[in-house]
Amino acid sequence: MVDVSRKATTTRVARARARVRMAQSTEDALRAATLPKGDAFVAAQIAGILAAKQTAQLIPLAHPLPLSVVEVSFAWPTAGLLEIEATAKTSAQTGVEMEAMVAASVAALTIYDMTKGLERGVVIEAVRLVYKAGGKSGEWSAE
Repeated sequence: MVDVSRKATTTRVARARARVRMAQSTEDALRAATLPKGDAFVAAQIAGILAAKQTAQLIPLAHPLPLSVVEVSFAWPTAGLLEIEATAKTSAQTGVEMEAMVAASVAALTIYDMTKGLERGVVIEAVRLVYKAGGKSGEWSAE
């Protein structure tokens, strides 16, 4: 494990996004919550939050962090394109970028799992960090 004990404890926030492309008929079923497995948004939101809390078990050398906030939200920027945004927050000696990325990724995988019965061609793409704040490097934004 990497020693972070000399770093200052600061409030740290990270936001990540994942995009999921699908056919219009799949989007319609997802929006209407008529998928055979149920409401995919609820399942994906819970999955993303739970995954963020398990990041240290999933990513080698990631530190276990006391997360104070994990949020997962959904938006449709264009037809057939679901954007998942995950935010993680902590007061710690290391950042929460990986927790936000894991939350967005697992939420996207859950959407895929819940929609694959309707469409095998669903595509998860563009998982990326879009914002971070806190720590020695300060604030950063992709936008």
